[in-house]
Amino acid sequence: MKQITVYTTPDCRQCRLTKTWLTDRGIPFETVDLSASPADLAAVRELGYSSAPVIVVSTGNPENDLHWYGFHPDFLARYAIPGAAA
Repeated sequence: MKQITVYTTPDCRQCRLTKTWLTDRGIPFETVDLSASPADLAAVRELGYSSAPVIVVSTGNPENDLHWYGFHPDFLARYAIPGAAA
């Protein structure tokens, strides 16, 4: 089963759009506020990202996890919807 985590920052329009897209489709996800979690911010930066949102679709094997930043409905539809290709 895929687990989705959306790393956000306050007042981030693309973060709100991403969370709304997932919520409107009944897709469960976890939200992590990067402004409140220095450890998570460091982990996201280690992945190479400096902008939010960062979306991680965990497959249970970190080597196969998918991640990207920004609001991308096409990526969400492809990788976040249960049963979609990953």
